[in-house]
Amino acid sequence: MDLIFTPADTLNKKRFNWALGVSATTYTGFSIGLYNAWYKKYPQEGFHTFNDWNEWENMDKMGHLYTSYFQGVLCYKGAKWTGLSENKALTTGLICGTLFQTTIEVMDGFSSQWGWSWGDFAFNNLGLGAFYFQQKHWGEQRISFKVSSWPKKYSTEPFPSETGLFTSTLDARASGLYGATWAERYLKDYNAQIIWASFNLSSFTNGNNKIPKWLNIAVGYGAENMFGGFENRWEINDENFILPEDLNRYQEFYIGLDVDLTRIKIKNPFLKSLFSTLNIFKAPMPAIEINTRGEFTFHLLAR
Repeated sequence: MDLIFTPADTLNKKRFNWALGVSATTYTGFSIGLYNAWYKKYPQEGFHTFNDWNEWENMDKMGHLYTSYFQGVLCYKGAKWTGLSENKALTTGLICGTLFQTTIEVMDGFSSQWGWSWGDFAFNNLGLGAFYFQQKHWGEQRISFKVSSWPKKYSTEPFPSETGLFTSTLDARASGLYGATWAERYLKDYNAQIIWASFNLSSFTNGNNKIPKWLNIAVGYGAENMFGGFENRWEINDENFILPEDLNRYQEFYIGLDVDLTRIKIKNPFLKSLFSTLNIFKAPMPAIEINTRGEFTFHLLAR
């Protein structure tokens, strides 16, 4: 069993063909599933662009950076597992990450409610570039991009429309935007997410033995009170709903501790592979938050 999870020293054709088949199946299934689950529900038109800068306080841009980064890293490691050379594995990571992300951008480009976003495209390339240049020049990932997302509870207290004829709740609005299930909320709820850049201290201090090799310092970005792409205003049955000023959107900036799971000494190849995969998630650890409302908060376990 251990041999299965140990990267091959030279090209293993069986592994390579298996990985190629899994990748092709995953990509095809992902593309078809995403189209039918999401894009098919909305009107479509000819290919066009869309300027979505500052939408969702740019949390979606951070998500594009993070997603493209970890796709590049995981595809690179998968390629190394098959025994491909360093340069070919790096190229594989870039190609796979670009293919997955660009497919989404093209689907956006034909959707009437969205469009091809040059901002998304730029952050996709930024994430892939962060993976590539670190691996190429350092031979390791000293700066890892991670996500944390803790479920949020939204108020079920009704509030009126502008005319006062109808009421709605924040919980109903959040369910409409972000879904109702835990999985949907984890992936889509920008209010619950923080995107982190996690810096490994030991790798930047020439392996100082006094610093645990797994210890990281992470800086994060998040935002709160987002109930619309650009503003907290929406319409139901021709009635306008506008949130009060105490629920204005704001941005959050974090600095805290993190763990690099890939640097924990483990001999078991299966556990190494598992920890390497789980390293795309930020460990719940103490952090300090400063936000654009002027608040300074210590979190024992940052969300």
